[in-house]
Amino acid sequence: MAVSMNIQFKKGVLELCVLVLLSERDYYGYELISRISERIEIAEGTVYPLLRRLTKEGYFRTYLQESKEGPVRKYYAITDKGREYKNVLLDEWSRFVDSVNSLVMGEDKS
Repeated sequence: MAVSMNIQFKKGVLELCVLVLLSERDYYGYELISRISERIEIAEGTVYPLLRRLTKEGYFRTYLQESKEGPVRKYYAITDKGREYKNVLLDEWSRFVDSVNSLVMGEDKS
């Protein structure tokens, strides 16, 4: 079930979600959007610009593959640079979530 979420939250985590999923296996755009949409409500138009930007920055490479159900599909594959970036973002995400949870739950860590 997809969860509705504040748009600013989504913008911040969508990049991380895309990197994590592509570190598991290669996806084509619509398939990636469908996978994310299982958990988070997103608009299709938000993912493609992100994929273009991350590809341009060297985090992904693309290749075309024939499809049995229609036209040739463009697949995205994570690069070594993308894996490194994903690990940095995961570390930042973990620290961020821990800090927010400590504030929200009223835990005093000082």
